[in-house]
Amino acid sequence: MSPTPRQRRAARLGLDPGTPAARRGPSAGTKKPITVDAIISTAFAIIETEGYEALTMRRLAAALETGPSSLYAHVVNKEDLDELLIGRLSAGIVLPAPDPAHWRAQLISVCTQLRDQYQRYPGISRAVFASAPTNQDTLRVGEGMLAILLAGGIEPQAAAWALDALILYINAYSLELALVHQHLTRDDDAWVVSRDEQLRRYAALPDTFPQTKRYAAELTAGTSDDRFAFTLGLMLDGLPGARPGS
Repeated sequence: MSPTPRQRRAARLGLDPGTPAARRGPSAGTKKPITVDAIISTAFAIIETEGYEALTMRRLAAALETGPSSLYAHVVNKEDLDELLIGRLSAGIVLPAPDPAHWRAQLISVCTQLRDQYQRYPGISRAVFASAPTNQDTLRVGEGMLAILLAGGIEPQAAAWALDALILYINAYSLELALVHQHLTRDDDAWVVSRDEQLRRYAALPDTFPQTKRYAAELTAGTSDDRFAFTLGLMLDGLPGARPGS
C-alpha cells in the first residue's frame, strides 16, 4: 500500500503519518506515470515560461495530460505544491560553514542565491508570503542563515528578527521584479520602466516637490542589483553587536 499525499507531507514535517491507505496502482496506458518529481518539474516549467500566476492545479493537470483529481493522489493541495516548489529551490542553495571573519559576505551570498532562484521563476516568491516554513529543505536555509548571523556576533533575538526581515525583503524584491516583467510582456504603455521617462515626469512636477525634482538623478540611479546590494548592506550594518567582517 502506497502512502497518501497527506502521509508523505506528514513524513516531511516529522509528524505521525498514520496508516497508509490503499490506492489503485498506475494505469496500463502509454503515458508516463505521474510522480511528485514530475509534478514539481512541470510546475517549474509553467512558472518559468508563463509566470507563477499561471500555475493552477487545472493548468498543471493539462500539462501532464491528466485531470486535476489525479494530482491529488500525489499532493494535498495547491499550498502543498507551493511548499514542495520552495523546498526544491531551497535545496539548491549552498550554505557555507559560518565564519565570524566573513559572516557578512557569507550572508549576502546566501541572500543573492535566493534572489537568483526566485528570479528564474517569475512570481514564485509569492508562495512564501504569509506561510510559516515547514519543509525541511526550506528550514535548512533559515538554519544556515541564522547560524551565520550568530557567528557574526548578533544577539539571538536580533538575529531571529534580522532573518525574518532579510527573507521578507528578498521575497518582496523578487515579486516586484516579477510584476515589472509581467507588465513588460503585456506591452503596458502606462507602466513606467524607462529611466528617461521617470526623469521627464519628475522634471514636470510642480514646485511643491522640490526634493524629488532636485534629486531625480539620484532617485532613479543604479540597477535593481545595485539597490539590492545597497539594501542588504544597510540591513546588516544596522544590526546591533555585529562583529566587523568582510
